[in-house]
Amino acid sequence: MRDNFVAITVLAAIFFLGMPAQAAEKIEPYPLEEWAKRATTSSIALSPNGEKLAMLRIMKVGENPILEIYDANNLSVKPFRMDADPMEIQGLGWITDSKILFYARQKVRNKIDGFNQGVYETAGGILTLDKDPKKSKWKKTRNVGGIASLLPTQPNKVLVRSWDGQGTRYYSYYEYDFKKNRKGRRVLRESPKVYQIEFDSNGNPRIGYGRDSVNNEWLTYHRAVGSSEWEVINRLSEDSYESWDVVGFDPIDPKNLLVRAHNGNNTAGIWLFDTQQNKLTEAVYGRKDVDVAGNGYAKAAVRLHSNKWEKAQEVTAVAYYKDGKLEYEYFDGQEEAVYEQLESLIPNAFRLRISSRSRDGNSMVISNSGPRDPGTDYLLKNGTISVIGSSKPGLASDRLADVKNIWYKSRHGEMVNGYITIPNSKPPYPLVVMPHGGPFVAENIRFDEWSQMLANNGYMVLQPQYRGSTGRGLTFYKSAFIDGSEAGYAMQDDKDDGAQYLIDQGLADPKQLAMFGWSYGGYAALLAAARTPQLYQCVIAGASVTDPTMQLNYYKSYLRGSQRESQIKYRNGGIAPIKEVAKVNVPMLMIHGDVDQRVPPEHAEKYAEKLQELGKPHELLWLEGADHFSNTLFYDHKIILYKALTEYLAGDNCFGDDRSLAFNN
Repeated sequence: MRDNFVAITVLAAIFFLGMPAQAAEKIEPYPLEEWAKRATTSSIALSPNGEKLAMLRIMKVGENPILEIYDANNLSVKPFRMDADPMEIQGLGWITDSKILFYARQKVRNKIDGFNQGVYETAGGILTLDKDPKKSKWKKTRNVGGIASLLPTQPNKVLVRSWDGQGTRYYSYYEYDFKKNRKGRRVLRESPKVYQIEFDSNGNPRIGYGRDSVNNEWLTYHRAVGSSEWEVINRLSEDSYESWDVVGFDPIDPKNLLVRAHNGNNTAGIWLFDTQQNKLTEAVYGRKDVDVAGNGYAKAAVRLHSNKWEKAQEVTAVAYYKDGKLEYEYFDGQEEAVYEQLESLIPNAFRLRISSRSRDGNSMVISNSGPRDPGTDYLLKNGTISVIGSSKPGLASDRLADVKNIWYKSRHGEMVNGYITIPNSKPPYPLVVMPHGGPFVAENIRFDEWSQMLANNGYMVLQPQYRGSTGRGLTFYKSAFIDGSEAGYAMQDDKDDGAQYLIDQGLADPKQLAMFGWSYGGYAALLAAARTPQLYQCVIAGASVTDPTMQLNYYKSYLRGSQRESQIKYRNGGIAPIKEVAKVNVPMLMIHGDVDQRVPPEHAEKYAEKLQELGKPHELLWLEGADHFSNTLFYDHKIILYKALTEYLAGDNCFGDDRSLAFNN
């Protein structure tokens, strides 16, 4: 480890080849094509011995990624390349020095099969490398859903999870034998009693989850090393809004657990769970202002050791967001020191992580992203740091925009925060309010392609963290729906109050305000179009829920307890845009994917029909072949989307001179 410190320290003067050129003094917007390009490089990872470097690369605009393998000691040597056509490779991971497990998807139908039944199916494969690249082969792996444990004591095997295709949602776990290139013995099978099983680094099943349908409780199970019996260690009422999730093993005593839980508090923290006493015994880390990270994905509450080969699953830090910035409280001083040195060297360091590291710890891939870095990966090898690739190499950092956190007081007396993306020009700016989807999720400061693209074209963007956003504790979260009337009222007020705050500060032009959102954000834009008094000149609504009751009926039968209560109060207690069409008083642009499985196309169809009947100025843009999610928006989709956005905002229906004529009749 000390050698690594020395190597990194002496490199400060020899940075970096391959960074984007500096911008000219006059800042012109980038062509929309630069924003529409998919990530040029992704999934970059070192082999366990540090000798090979794998990545996904898009060679030409519009093409799918291919898998490349480089000599990590000499990146200039022509790499081995593999395409899994007709599958599109989406991710990869090394499992030995010569084998890679990759994940792929394939379009299998042209129309959705109903709610959450999209046009893609997923698959996987294993690539076996040979000294002669021409002899390297890949094999499709039937029903392998991922790696459960690397089994460090068994060098030719890993533990994989597999869906057996028996009409059940439960996984089986197998030893995968690389010498025979096939699944071996089944180690364990999930059941209706215990499922979502988690293993420790040695392949021991330790954690499972279940449900008590008699008492309406969610169950957490623990299984001691060497035992075959599962023991219930926690019962959480389905009606509870608190969380209780195992996020790791105690680095001091691995038989004990680290748990993300509220434990009666407003905010979630990290607690030590003693498996002998069968209770939470110590508060490891917690805050009164914010939850530890992990709303929606509890494991994000901790940072694991960067060397997964030697210190798999070892927790080194607790993560939390403060004013939108990801922060860490470290337990491991060496890991903290490594990250501090890297952050002092990497340009525009913001969200920096060691995404891959060799077994001996001497080589690593460092990934960074943030408002002024769309995503850049660096290789530390043989005492040299070099740029491997950038997700958007055509975007120079000094032509991107700063993002700042703001706080403002809502009309209801609560303090609300938001993130503003600030154009490289002078205020007052035309403003686009862009609420996040969900709505019950946490949004934080990062590189956001949409807000950066809009700022690059001169628009300030506000991303308000309205009530119902997670991360600020249960009180703020529940305030969105607890009385059953906030979804279209106080939640909407929070967004508008943020826009008014920016007007009052002289940052936003009151004659150039618009709202644009996707999913719940699109729903919010539809509500904004029917508000009185009206704050906005136009709205742009993407993938919008127009009839909350219809949407809820797709999945209501799967909800339990507090999940069911929050969704029913939010969906049925708030405003249904389909019932508010007569109140619409600004022009709107609607955008929807024609194979959207999460918010099916009938939402847009029915709403547009109502607009047409009532003679409301609107446009409806269909994105052919686009699903609800960002990874189904390809280059052609984005070109259409970004062109429509920028032209609509600049046109007469929004910020142009003739906008006010639309509702004169």
